[in-house]
Amino acid sequence: MEERVLTASSRTDFGKAAAAKCRKADRLPAVIYDRNGRSTAIDVPYRDFAKLFKTVTESTLITIKVDGKDDYEVFIKDYQYDIVSDKVFHADFYAVERGQVLRTKIQIRLTGSPEACRQGAVLETGITEVEVECLPRNLPERIVIDVSTLGANESFHVRDIKVPEGVKILTDADLAVAMVKFTRDVSSAADTAEASEDAAAEAKA
Repeated sequence: MEERVLTASSRTDFGKAAAAKCRKADRLPAVIYDRNGRSTAIDVPYRDFAKLFKTVTESTLITIKVDGKDDYEVFIKDYQYDIVSDKVFHADFYAVERGQVLRTKIQIRLTGSPEACRQGAVLETGITEVEVECLPRNLPERIVIDVSTLGANESFHVRDIKVPEGVKILTDADLAVAMVKFTRDVSSAADTAEASEDAAAEAKA
């Protein structure tokens, strides 16, 4: 798994004026929270954050080095976005404990195109994320599922998901992730065509 690292500085000045000064220096004000509710105010180079932000999900582990001495493994927990400037202007990180099992949700991404969809079927999506339990170092960024092998009226369920060793899925195994179905009109047309072919075959006989 690729390591993603941000270098940060601790912040001692707070309030709107301090945050504005931070952003003027092209740095992003942020806070790291831990499971006990403790917080550490930091700022990071905006350019570094923006570059990383484009490539991560909510389950991507990031290492933040604060003042060159303290390392935190974190997720991006929340962020505030300015639609006018098209920039994130504040971020919250959640720190995990190394060696401690965590529970979190991972996004599901579907890839591929079922053959049945080229014959009139429709690919329907089910759940879009699953809850997992694992050590931080084993956490996948996302789960990619290839649906190209799904046939008509077939489904892909949570129980069909393959995850790395050390990762346990907690979501209900019977929930559907993707389904390939024919619409009623297409199904009716197919049934009518099949019935016509059968009738023609009987007439010839």
